[in-house]
Amino acid sequence: MSEKKLGMLIDLALCIGCNACVVACKQENAVPLTCFNTWIESWDAKSESGVRRVNMPKLCNHCEDAPCVRVCPTGASYKAEDGTVQVDPEKCIGCKYCMAACPYQARYQLESGEVEKCTFCHHRSSQGMLPACVATCVTHARYFGDLNDPDSDISKKLAEKGGEALYADLGLNPSVFY
Repeated sequence: MSEKKLGMLIDLALCIGCNACVVACKQENAVPLTCFNTWIESWDAKSESGVRRVNMPKLCNHCEDAPCVRVCPTGASYKAEDGTVQVDPEKCIGCKYCMAACPYQARYQLESGEVEKCTFCHHRSSQGMLPACVATCVTHARYFGDLNDPDSDISKKLAEKGGEALYADLGLNPSVFY
């Protein structure tokens, strides 16, 4: 089997915008009050039956060709063996090049200067556990797993959708699908 590549699929039809994922992430990862590893953008949209609420969960897309990794002068932003994009706080000098390079605006700077972002709860996922946002989703709108494992939940769901799941691709090969 090929190497592991972790990914996430978010079923927008199931997301109710409850923010349980946001709260779970903040609690699990001690994310500062004004910062977010995951967040939900919501708006009202016209539909055939009137107006409906649209919820769009967002987070780091853990791009295969991550511009944040390319521009980091110290190697603090790097690709882990599981395909995720991680940040080594010991190497981060707070230059914010990665923040400027991220087209998804998925990074933030701590008061101490280091830059942080979603890690797919690396401390959990590396132990076979689900990220906090996935584990707490009340409607099971989030699927997580190894994209290279055809038996993983995410691979099965993507196959069920016929490979037509959308993703916010800007030529960067993201690992988050909608």
